Amino acid sequence: MRVLVVFCHPCKESFNAAICKTVTATLEENGHEVRLSDLYASGFDPVMSAEERRGYHAVEDNTIPVADHLADIMWCEGIVFVYPTWWFGPPAMLKGWLERVWLPHETFEMPTAGRGMQPKMQHITRIGVVTTCGASWLVSKLVGEPGRKIILRGIRLLAHPRCKTMYMAHFKMDSSTPESRENYLATVKRRLGSFFR
Repeated sequence: MRVLVVFCHPCKESFNAAICKTVTATLEENGHEVRLSDLYASGFDPVMSAEERRGYHAVEDNTIPVADHLADIMWCEGIVFVYPTWWFGPPAMLKGWLERVWLPHETFEMPTAGRGMQPKMQHITRIGVVTTCGASWLVSKLVGEPGRKIILRGIRLLAHPRCKTMYMAHFKMDSSTPESRENYLATVKRRLGSFFR
């Protein structure tokens, strides 16, 4: 399977970077073709300019500012998002990537008075999230896990009708231990192996 790993963390020495390495290595070991999109390393600009917003609905022209990133999501059959959950959602960098890259006319057709939004990413059959959360499982659930919903409900709507999803989180990251982090990486490896079969 062709799998795109979207990584979003500014620090190369972070635990999220270790997660990303585990994710890409596991996928490659299992025979998948992997592309890594490291948003910070590539200098992705998450800010949509006024000019870009005015041209947001222009067929083909709207793809020019993000053509390489758009090509990645058109190429893949599965996506794994690796990021820290900050303030219960994805980092601003990742949110900006979603807003700028998942464009109308390319990833979906805009709704009209007579029909709803039409998804166009039918080639995507797997979407996974591997994240860390400072909050506990309970607090995350009470808040509603907006980051999880954005990706596994919102982006999922554009994918294949039978697209499978996976969500993993290392909760209480701020009080994590070497043992808890090591166990999480082992779980990531195990679950990814079965999810992308």
